[in-house]
Amino acid sequence: MKKLLFLPLLFSCVIASAQNLGPLTIEKIMRDPKWIGTSPSNIRWSDDSRKVYFSWNPTNAERDDLYSITTGNLKPQLVSVNEHKSLPPENGRWNKNHTKKIYEQNGDIFLISLPSGKTTQLTYTSDRESNPVFTGDESAVIYSKDNNLYKLSFAKGELVQLTNFVKTASSTGKKGGDNAQEKWLKKQQLELFDIIKVEEKDRKLDSAERKELAARRLKELAFGDKRVGSVQISPDERFVTYRLVQPAEGAKNAIVPNYVTASGYTEDIPNRTKVGAPQSTSVSYIFDRERDTVYAISTKEIPGIKDLPDYLKDYSKQLEERKKANADRKVDISAVIWNDNSKYAVVVVESQDNKDRWIMKLDAASGKLSLLDRQRDEAWIGGPGTGGFFADGTLGWLDNTHFYYQSEASGYSHLYVADVVSGNKKQLTSGKWEVQTLRLSNDKKTFYFTANIEHPGVTAFYKIPAGGGAPVKLTTMKGGNEIDLSPDEKWLAIRYSYSNKPWELYLQPNKPGAKAVQVTNSISAEFKSYPWREPEVISFKNRYGSDIYARVYAPKNPDPAKPAVVFVHGAGYLQNAHYWWSSYFREYMFNNMLVDNGYTVMDIDYTASSGYGRDIRTGIYRHMGGRDLTDQVDGVKYLVDKYGVNPKHVGLYGGSYGGFITLMALFTQPDVFASGGAIRSVTDWAHYNHGYTSNILNEPFEDEIAYRQSSPIYFANGLKGRLLMLHGMVDQNVNYQDIIRLTQKLIELHKENWELASYPVEDHGFVQPSSWTDEYKRIYKLFEETLKGK
Repeated sequence: MKKLLFLPLLFSCVIASAQNLGPLTIEKIMRDPKWIGTSPSNIRWSDDSRKVYFSWNPTNAERDDLYSITTGNLKPQLVSVNEHKSLPPENGRWNKNHTKKIYEQNGDIFLISLPSGKTTQLTYTSDRESNPVFTGDESAVIYSKDNNLYKLSFAKGELVQLTNFVKTASSTGKKGGDNAQEKWLKKQQLELFDIIKVEEKDRKLDSAERKELAARRLKELAFGDKRVGSVQISPDERFVTYRLVQPAEGAKNAIVPNYVTASGYTEDIPNRTKVGAPQSTSVSYIFDRERDTVYAISTKEIPGIKDLPDYLKDYSKQLEERKKANADRKVDISAVIWNDNSKYAVVVVESQDNKDRWIMKLDAASGKLSLLDRQRDEAWIGGPGTGGFFADGTLGWLDNTHFYYQSEASGYSHLYVADVVSGNKKQLTSGKWEVQTLRLSNDKKTFYFTANIEHPGVTAFYKIPAGGGAPVKLTTMKGGNEIDLSPDEKWLAIRYSYSNKPWELYLQPNKPGAKAVQVTNSISAEFKSYPWREPEVISFKNRYGSDIYARVYAPKNPDPAKPAVVFVHGAGYLQNAHYWWSSYFREYMFNNMLVDNGYTVMDIDYTASSGYGRDIRTGIYRHMGGRDLTDQVDGVKYLVDKYGVNPKHVGLYGGSYGGFITLMALFTQPDVFASGGAIRSVTDWAHYNHGYTSNILNEPFEDEIAYRQSSPIYFANGLKGRLLMLHGMVDQNVNYQDIIRLTQKLIELHKENWELASYPVEDHGFVQPSSWTDEYKRIYKLFEETLKGK
């Protein structure tokens, strides 16, 4: 009997032991992240606003499952397979009064009606129908198939093809005409022979019939060797607009060799081009169905279309050649955004040199553009909500004469409204903070947005009247708030986290001051058993007078060597000195372990980070490894002055852009940093991709100065401290070739104080726990040996 009592007691002790994390180790931290618990993700509402669906894994299963709650019952329920299969996708278009939604699923078109929830399948074909929209009078749906538009009537079920894109237009008859002799002979034959007269009569009748058929046939819209895109039609169905894209010629793609394969042979992975490669170009067209004519949207009258960038002042010969050529810059025009009555249309035009964004009113009858707003940035256009190619909440019609959009004109991304008749503009939000997400209410009377008004590292949800006014705060929890507003706009599904607490799902009525109720409890007992630090979020002035924010992890018992480590976040344009759970959760845990072992740790939102406005965003223009790096140096000085760290015992580490900064730090600031771990690092920006790099450094063959002063490979001779490089061999973002080129340079420079750890099966973002463990064991060993003298 005593043995029977002992067994349950022993079992409970084992469970308690397993739930106690104990001292942090690399092996514990770098396990499959499921040991932490799986936070809810992919939050979405049902169309009737009765349910919230989300992906979740509370049982630590092999994969996440779909769960749901209702506004009346907050206990998560596993969604059945049948319900999961029947769910319509989130995307789709609502009608004006929000009672019907049209959407595409698995290549067919569906219509859902509320409040009944009845779903009707409108097409059932082997072809793919997509991009459905309601007609202006909502009597039919227009959708796309093979680039062509089709109209399907709800009442009659009548299907009408609206466009006819063809690769090559068909011949319209014999080229040229008969000469004088041929005409005389035909006239003579007609005069002499009755049979010819009969045939001529029949020919004229046939010709009349052919002309009648041709008149009824859709106009052929030839695209040749180009790609058709952005095909859409005005609400009154008169104008079809589309874009023809000319693919770039001569663009060479990199190849990534894959060594660990099922076949046993090395296999090549096709990869991207490099910055400066030829880019595709596009021209946008209008097909006026009423006049049966096609014409291009004219870009010649765009204000500043010939403007040259300021950096050309550093290249006198190139500047003279460009001035002499006096060429229009290449631009791309977004999809057309029509108002409800088809009277006005707006497009966003973006220059391919990344310096300009124009919001233009389109006169569809002539193809002419007129200016509503121009944002010029000698660095590059960017910031939250400023992209113009997807009218997805960040820009659109407030009513039939007022158009809203976001702009960094004030130095921070804010909300503006333009009157398309008078041309007057009004700024609706202002301040040293950013509108980060934006949504117009169903009745178009209220704007909802996420912003960091109270602190750069805190996001909350707000609303303002559509005409402007003081923002009203709707959420109250300090940290990160990701909001999904219910379709009926009565509820907020909130994914919330804090700096030491991962994301959980909350539900709150859409009212100021309302309480948010926690729905999920995802975090494991083992994770909770460790007292994870809430890092102090501080700010300091950099040498240029700007406020730079950082997280500081300070040990209660510093190691006698007073060592410090600086963590450098990746992506460049990313934020990590904030009050919500970091996407760098492994690094967060590693930083906690470093502090446990006597290190002071700093995590800096350096120049180029997101969340701080235009000047910080573009502060690295033409010089990566400039202000972003001196911010790290200024941060070290802050640690020395405020936290007493030993300036001789400072290291740093980071991945991707953070790895790049680590290289630049050891090569150009060798007296500040004793060692560094550079993970998946860019070593030469001329070998990175076009979309990211050309914004910041222009193109290598046009702005060589920018690339030479920004690429670590040119500064490798400055290495004095210990450098550890770590890179995945199948990295399709920062190719393994990048680190190998730097390795060869270090060999040729006869440097010995470096090493390279290669990971044969890892892409840019590591997946295997064994790789993460090996990587961070090496980094920790590096710091122990160089910053503590072990």
